[in-house]
Amino acid sequence: MAKFLREPPTVRGAVATIVVATATVVVVGGVLIRVLDREEYSSVWVGMWWGIQTVTTVGYGDVTPAHWSGRLIAAVVMLYGIAFLAIVTAAITSTFVARAARERQAEHSLDELTELQRLETRFDELDLKLDRIEAALRGRQA
Repeated sequence: MAKFLREPPTVRGAVATIVVATATVVVVGGVLIRVLDREEYSSVWVGMWWGIQTVTTVGYGDVTPAHWSGRLIAAVVMLYGIAFLAIVTAAITSTFVARAARERQAEHSLDELTELQRLETRFDELDLKLDRIEAALRGRQA
């Protein structure tokens, strides 16, 4: 985690962090919902099934928390699911924006290089003309 905070994240690193965090939320949420709302959740696996549905915002509704503590856990998992989708969307969008910026920069660099080459050619032509003028002036002086 310290490395993640110290260095700019890569898309791959961000995805790995999101997947690990999501799996953790599903497991912890599934265990907590089972412990806090035993009447609705017959096993931890049913709790994790509910956690997966909730964190991915699918929400089939086949299992729902009845107790207030279960609903509190559900609210946290739902908010995490919404944040998860927003972060994934932002990561994908930032990748597209970064790629477009790199392509635009490469095109701009190519334009600058072409302009620089054109100027160098023009200066070379002017240098040759000046050499001819100097030679002609020396010929007149002699």
